[in-house]
Amino acid sequence: MGGVAVVLRSLTLAGRFITLEGGEGVGKSTQAARLAEALRALGRTVVLTREPGGTPGAEAIRALLMTGEAERWDARAEALLFAAARADHVACVIRPALARGDWVICDRFIDSTRAYQGGAGGVSDADIMALHRVGSEGLLPDRTLLFEFPVELGMERTYGRDLLSPDRMGSRDAAYYADVAARFRRFAEAGEARFRIVDASGSVDEVAARVLAAATDAP
Repeated sequence: MGGVAVVLRSLTLAGRFITLEGGEGVGKSTQAARLAEALRALGRTVVLTREPGGTPGAEAIRALLMTGEAERWDARAEALLFAAARADHVACVIRPALARGDWVICDRFIDSTRAYQGGAGGVSDADIMALHRVGSEGLLPDRTLLFEFPVELGMERTYGRDLLSPDRMGSRDAAYYADVAARFRRFAEAGEARFRIVDASGSVDEVAARVLAAATDAP
């Protein structure tokens, strides 16, 4: 923890935008909360949020996206809905928090749309990024943590979760999620400095330590 504190002191006092990405059942939500808790303990003001969601309007769009049959929306309609939710989220929550100097921890962001509706859904990356430039003025994270976990095990976790709370985004077949995972990996390997790959295997505490280190290392 001492080394992390030193790195934090060396970072700018401006806000820092960190996103957590990955397939279904990789543990992002749990680790987003743990990361926020750890950063607060180190003296940072943290806004913990998620996509789609984070504002009343974006949460309403989330309800449309996450419920109903898998065929309710095609990939293009989903991309448009995600872009609308994200535009509201960025304008009302993320940019104001960064302007205050807060750290923003977001469970999913633009890379999920690129992987799900893009790679797996067939919408071009150029089209998705064009929507992002219009809706969210092209905002990108300072750091993106890509959680990697075996697809089959992630699907098992998702199945158990969905028995209690069905989620149409978590109800697709194994080939779809394998495509999503491959797409995420290609983003991380494309040379974008903001990406860090996090091994999501092991105990919650073990993963949390990796996440904190990856979130706070020097740019």
